[in-house]
Amino acid sequence: MFVIGYKGFNKDFTNRYGNKFEIGKVYHADGEIKWGNNGNGFHLCTNIEDCFRYVDPDTSVITEVIGFGKMKEYDDEYYGYYDMYVCENLRIVRVISREEIISMMLHTYADRRNRFIRDYNLTEAELKLFEGVERYGQNSSERCKRKQLKKY
Repeated sequence: MFVIGYKGFNKDFTNRYGNKFEIGKVYHADGEIKWGNNGNGFHLCTNIEDCFRYVDPDTSVITEVIGFGKMKEYDDEYYGYYDMYVCENLRIVRVISREEIISMMLHTYADRRNRFIRDYNLTEAELKLFEGVERYGQNSSERCKRKQLKKY
């Protein structure tokens, strides 16, 4: 099994624990895969805006990654964060530019877009891009359908 997602790093490509990473390399975690600060493995989010729950957009870079091997999924229903994973193996594919992140968020559901606007430090000009964007939402039945489809 594998999952494509996003991971934030400090601008020098270290994680919050000081470990250094490089684009194109594959990393492996030994031991039981567990979610959380005291867990084990490589964390990633499939929704790019969820990265900003864990890293400061002003002092970090966001990368596209592929997680594979043993993995566990984590959903934080209370706060509305879904499809986060901890994986045994991680490959860092590339850095996602600020422009690309903003473009992605202009074309997503209102609840995801609103969380992004709240957590990302947008300039006034960038905020104006979001004015007039269609305000459609992803209701819980759509989310349930997406979850069911992922199982197949």
